[in-house]
Amino acid sequence: MLFMNRYLKILLLGAWVWYFGAGLFGPLYAVFAEQIGGDILEITGAYALFLIVVGVLSIYVGRISDHHSKKKLMIFGYLLNAIATFGYLLVDGPLKLFAVQGLLGVASALASPTWDSLFSSHLEKKNRGKEWGLYEGGPSIIMGVALLIGGFILTRFNFQTLFIIMGTVQIIATIVQFQIYRLNKKY
Repeated sequence: MLFMNRYLKILLLGAWVWYFGAGLFGPLYAVFAEQIGGDILEITGAYALFLIVVGVLSIYVGRISDHHSKKKLMIFGYLLNAIATFGYLLVDGPLKLFAVQGLLGVASALASPTWDSLFSSHLEKKNRGKEWGLYEGGPSIIMGVALLIGGFILTRFNFQTLFIIMGTVQIIATIVQFQIYRLNKKY
């Protein structure tokens, strides 16, 4: 990462911060959903809603991003993700869980295809494998560490504390990604 161009460094750092925030929750989602009264069908239904929203809207966002600012769409997706993460604080039943998962799906659909497009368009020809390796491997490591920390937070505190930390980390990820606006047109 030392000799990577600045644009890719910012994209990777922002993504890694985001993955850390998301990783704090990871499979603890099922424990939370059960605590708010969700049964197996509601828990899987809420997550299925997230995946379907991401899938359908990613196709649409990918299309419109070819004619609109990828940076703006991505950053808005990151910001919306942070807001939705704080939304977990309001979840007290399966219906609100569906709403948060749907909003997270919209956020992911805005951020992911645009991030991928920005990242791939700034890859350095001689380092593409290394740069994709950093993107593919980094999140797994970061989410693994984050999950352990998330579990520790839950053993010492509660889900509300976890959600506040997650949302704060997501805000930091948004701020990091916003730094691409400060780069000159070279990138």
